[in-house]
Amino acid sequence: MSSVQAVLDRYATGVPYEALARGFLSFERWTGDDPRLLVAEAAASTTGQRFVGGIEPAVSRFRAAFVETDRVESLADLATIDCEDDDLIAAFGAERKRHVLVETASVLADRSDGDDLATLRDWAAKADHYRYDEDPIGKITGIGPSSFQYLRQLAGVDAARADPTMVAFVDRVAADIARSDGGDSVPLSTADARRTIASCEWLALSSSFRPIELDRIAWWLGTDPADRETAAAVHAR
Repeated sequence: MSSVQAVLDRYATGVPYEALARGFLSFERWTGDDPRLLVAEAAASTTGQRFVGGIEPAVSRFRAAFVETDRVESLADLATIDCEDDDLIAAFGAERKRHVLVETASVLADRSDGDDLATLRDWAAKADHYRYDEDPIGKITGIGPSSFQYLRQLAGVDAARADPTMVAFVDRVAADIARSDGGDSVPLSTADARRTIASCEWLALSSSFRPIELDRIAWWLGTDPADRETAAAVHAR
């Protein structure tokens, strides 16, 4: 539908979505391509905290305590950390995040032949997000469809999440497209996470935008400008 492209173009105006997407796809973010930090960032997101003030401080504390001290040199090392380790509690706080961190590292370490990044990327490329709860990582208590997709994004996959900003974005776009088409309905729904992700993928198929670009547009529009600036400063370090 031409109206899909037109509606999305309006939302994309002024949003640096290509650069934001490239940050994930090419590892041009603050964590680079370090699989320990990528897994840590995904784990830190599982309690629904924002990047600014929540995810970033937790991962920074983890990096200082475990990565920069060489205490954790691989995902296999990370998998052996006790969830009740004092340093881990100080870095991550919530038990859910600590559990997801260690268990995700364990699943990936069991698959790794020594190249943790390649293992993470291989998993992310092959993972079925519509059956995430059947995936060894998706089965981990504390991981939902959004954090599952976030880990795939962090591993360089062109994917979208079903977080609150995407739900709001899809709802707004669906209403605008319906108005543009004279009230005709469109196959967009945010009734659950899978439908939200499917809706984003339908928008991508019906336009020139990639799923991760739509994800970044949704994030940009749903994030306070001050938080966007702070996040950009973190990634520019």
